[in-house]
Amino acid sequence: MLSKNLQQKYYQALLQKDKNHDGTFYVGVTTTGVFCRPTCPARKPKYEHCEFFRTAQEALLASFRPCQRCQPLSHPDHVSTLIQKLVADVEANPEQRWKDHHVAELGFDPSTARRQFQKRFGMTFVAYARARRMGIAMKEIRKGKPIIQAQLTAGYESGSGFRDAFSKIMGEAPAHRKNQLPLLKAAWLDSPLGPILAIADEEKLFLLEFVERRGLEREVERLRQRLNAAIVPGMSEPLRSIEQELKKYFEGTLKQFETPLFLLGSDFQKRVWKELLRIPYGATRSYAAQAVAMGSSKATRAVANANGANQLAIIIPCHRIINSNGALGGYGGGVARKEWLLQHEAKFCV
Repeated sequence: MLSKNLQQKYYQALLQKDKNHDGTFYVGVTTTGVFCRPTCPARKPKYEHCEFFRTAQEALLASFRPCQRCQPLSHPDHVSTLIQKLVADVEANPEQRWKDHHVAELGFDPSTARRQFQKRFGMTFVAYARARRMGIAMKEIRKGKPIIQAQLTAGYESGSGFRDAFSKIMGEAPAHRKNQLPLLKAAWLDSPLGPILAIADEEKLFLLEFVERRGLEREVERLRQRLNAAIVPGMSEPLRSIEQELKKYFEGTLKQFETPLFLLGSDFQKRVWKELLRIPYGATRSYAAQAVAMGSSKATRAVANANGANQLAIIIPCHRIINSNGALGGYGGGVARKEWLLQHEAKFCV
């Protein structure tokens, strides 16, 4: 979630149709369900009806669809005819499970489409179509509808389509795996900062990441391969535990997590992560100070890399590490979320 000041800044840019902000953010309009670029010629919504996003994928996963007037993903000055056509086709049938052969049937080269989407939007065309469909499903779930009903509404027949989309992140479906392989459960958790993916077995939590984190698919695939495990949608005791703890954390009533964790990394990475756990709620520390605290004052860069490899967002608080000059620095879930988390903890640390 963006800071309130930044949201207000974006809203002023929206009112002024400021071209300098074109491409830096998107606005979702809750009354219409569409998302627009800042320069959209449509009548401007009230501030309370706006949700602001840094990327188009964030808007899609929040269940907004592209505006037909300003075409936030297909503006002729920014993208090719190929992209315009494919985006239009997805909107004409958002429930379709798009594959490369569908792109070829439209007369386009799938590799060209993949490359152009990746360059322009930071995701492939198939990932865009999948995000659009998952956004539809997540909207139904957030409205309180059963998951099965949300699957069907979004075009996932008998739940299998939803399972297919999930397996794009999780890897092979369990039916294709040997019965003796370890089984991990994965759940989508809602939060004020967007959906979170949690993965656990029956005893410990292995992964907790924002769904929109770049490279999440690779993280999950590495987890699956290193454990030689099948990962399926489901629920387990650690998942129920972290769901309740996150709810309390975002309410400001929980400052230390108790859900059992499984740290999957090198000995050095585990040392870094355990040191992160020692940073008090509401406090911050520089990368250099963290290295010193570990007794590795010359390993600042290695410490920073280990922070970036953390797969347990929020719980292992790498968001509390900032630059020596006070700047926020990077964050796998996005700098806006890092800023929000620090402000949230500062508010409740007394």
